Amino acid sequence: MNIRTANLDDLTKIANLHAQSWRENYREALSNNYLENQVFADREKVWSERLNMPLDNQLVLVAELSGVFRGFICAFGAHHVVHGSIIDNLHVVNRYKGQGIGTQLLASAAKWANENYPNDKLYLEVLACNTKAYGFYQSIGAKEVSIAYWNTPCNNRVKEYLLGWESPGVLANKVSVNVR
Repeated sequence: MNIRTANLDDLTKIANLHAQSWRENYREALSNNYLENQVFADREKVWSERLNMPLDNQLVLVAELSGVFRGFICAFGAHHVVHGSIIDNLHVVNRYKGQGIGTQLLASAAKWANENYPNDKLYLEVLACNTKAYGFYQSIGAKEVSIAYWNTPCNNRVKEYLLGWESPGVLANKVSVNVR
């Protein structure tokens, strides 16, 4: 597995996977119209901004195997004064799930956060309807920090959980054991 920093050549692959992941996992949260007609353009805009004008505290990595795009992760260090650094996105191509790709991406992001923001906690947000993701993060030691609500791009309000680790080092240690 090759995990590397994302670049502009990855923009369409990242936006496509992000949009597809939302279509697969957020049917309960987002409108059909948004998912079928707007999600790709919305995600393409987000990733164009992130890859063209990266913030100083931003990390975007892609995972490839034999030159084939398998997934990506995005994190922002020192994102929140209380909750710390955030894993903002983690998406793996559906047919490659269960092969340890997400775990390897998390291990890389946790290592980065531990090297650059070691005194911060680490967290992520998971929609209540995404029970598989919730279970995955709990299986690697995430604890529920709080409940919040996301005002979606299609003007829905949906419940989400903030899950976290006391430090990026805690996550790095937990997932390094599981990396294949």
